[in-house]
Amino acid sequence: MTRSEKAVLIDEIRERTGRSSLAALTDFKGMTVDELTGLRVSLRKAGGEYHVVKNTLARIALTDGKHDVLKDKFHENCGVALAFDDPVQVAKALSDFVKKSKIFKLRTASLEGKEMSPEQVEALAKLPGREQLLAQLLGTMNAVPTNLVSLFANLVRGLLYALKAIEEKKAAS
Repeated sequence: MTRSEKAVLIDEIRERTGRSSLAALTDFKGMTVDELTGLRVSLRKAGGEYHVVKNTLARIALTDGKHDVLKDKFHENCGVALAFDDPVQVAKALSDFVKKSKIFKLRTASLEGKEMSPEQVEALAKLPGREQLLAQLLGTMNAVPTNLVSLFANLVRGLLYALKAIEEKKAAS
């Protein structure tokens, strides 16, 4: 690989990791191509990607970037999982794959530049996804005006019952 090809590759890695909210380093030593393809498919469905890159190029690309905390963790066979949309969904896909595969290991991760242990990534995977959190937020925000309208309706209803009772009493007299 020529120097200019390496420079292009470094720029590409830097750009992709700069756009990602989550970068996870994995150990894939001993895995087959079919297994890695299955991982790539599940990560793509979750809004992420999986790349195997040369360690020295990855170190250079991550230096002074968003996921700078990972640059010194590259050694031996390393793969990088990136999350672009929802980091929780990618964490779930990685966590599921770790449970299925006895070989695949999660080394460390970086969420918006903060280093995470494999246990923290597992905890992230247990959180509800972005869509579910937005639905919960919308439900909570919708409950306030609904309850307010209900409260005012009950006040008016009570007044109407009182007026109706007075009208019936006067009509009976």
